[in-house]
Amino acid sequence: MKEKIAILTELGFEEVELTSPKQKLEEQGYEVHIISPNDKSSIKSWDKTDWGKDFPVDVHVTEANAADYRGIILPGGVLNPDKLRVSEESVVFLNKFIDEGKLIAAICHGPLILTENGYVGGKRLTSVKNIKTDLVHAGAEWEDSEVVVDDNLITSRTPEDLDAFNDAIIDYLAADKEE
Repeated sequence: MKEKIAILTELGFEEVELTSPKQKLEEQGYEVHIISPNDKSSIKSWDKTDWGKDFPVDVHVTEANAADYRGIILPGGVLNPDKLRVSEESVVFLNKFIDEGKLIAAICHGPLILTENGYVGGKRLTSVKNIKTDLVHAGAEWEDSEVVVDDNLITSRTPEDLDAFNDAIIDYLAADKEE
């Protein structure tokens, strides 16, 4: 049975920030599920400057069980994390990954949802500069690096950092498996 990774997202996620890690993980043999609080069977991405493709939702967040997944990925986009952070069921789902010490990987605006539960307090991380102040005010130690790994939290700034982000996720999962 393949190990599973969750991608928690909503309408308006940055397309490549979902497709790139998803493809890389699938190439490594993982089963990747798109999980969303959105009640539609698919959600529309944002592709750089305009609406992108529709992507099917594999599991509604209320039906997802964090115990089934090795980790969770939080893509960015401006709309997506803002919608997720006000979705109580999404915050509850994410909290289960935090409580179990599982991989949490967030890119661009993705770390914004992590301010809803106090998780970023004392954590080293990076993000798109637009949310630096939000993260710092939530207690994060923000740095301008292509990828930052702090225990089970992996963060990156923008799509330009996706290679480093994806490699850090794969390396973390491989090292975690060996323990």
